[in-house]
Amino acid sequence: MNNPTSFFAITRLALVLCAVSLTVGALTASAQDAPRRYWSDTWRGWHFYEEPEPDDADKPAVPPKPASPVVPVQPPKAPELAAFERLQKTLEETRNIAIMQPTEANVRRYMELESQVVERASYFADVAQRVAWATPELDPTLQGRPVGAKALEVFEKQQLTERSRSIADLGRDHVLFFFYRSDCPYCHAFAPTLEAFQARHGIKVVAIGVDGGPIPGFPDARADNGIATTLKVTQVPAVFLAQPFTGKITPIGFGVLSEAQLLERIALVATPQADAMVPGASRLIGLQSVFP
Repeated sequence: MNNPTSFFAITRLALVLCAVSLTVGALTASAQDAPRRYWSDTWRGWHFYEEPEPDDADKPAVPPKPASPVVPVQPPKAPELAAFERLQKTLEETRNIAIMQPTEANVRRYMELESQVVERASYFADVAQRVAWATPELDPTLQGRPVGAKALEVFEKQQLTERSRSIADLGRDHVLFFFYRSDCPYCHAFAPTLEAFQARHGIKVVAIGVDGGPIPGFPDARADNGIATTLKVTQVPAVFLAQPFTGKITPIGFGVLSEAQLLERIALVATPQADAMVPGASRLIGLQSVFP
């Protein structure tokens, strides 16, 4: 027994026997528990199949919870706006009460409140007028058509000169079509204006009689050859601005027009943005029959 080798051999054998004993005990216990597990699982039946646990990849993805909307923080309202809204609401409610129950007290209350509002508006108008007087670019009387009689006279004279010059330039490749009827008194009254307009502003007027008759002032008037029907001229006198080499023709107006109206309308329809304003006004037709 004093041999160390024999001692270690005996110790190792004891450990092996202990492990074998534990394994046999576990197997025996498992064999003894098997009938109990079977009889306790009778609800499964003789043939049963259990679905395997799904993999993480097969599990449906849980959608992330939507983030709660961020409510923008409204800036504080100016006290003047709050006071204006209160005044506006009070005035409306007082008026509605006075309409539904027009007693003397209700009507008086509404009229007093309305008088205060009118007074505030009048004060605002006075301040705005003073600001406009001190700031030329904000003064509406200095923008566009003047208000004063003397300034208006100068403005109209300047407009006449500028428009006459632009129409003279336009007359290089444009003409005016004047549709008339020989028995139309309005056409006879309008003809001298067009005759003077042609001489003063340098744009040719081509007179076209829809009934083929003559008219004073235009000895070279032409009989209608169908162009009046093409342009759907149902009322005379009628004036059109035409560009012969392109065939573009645009109505200027119907009835008796003054020289100022002719200048204004021709200048307006000749601007580059005129077609964008009313795209369907101008038409393209063949003018070879009028200008062979």
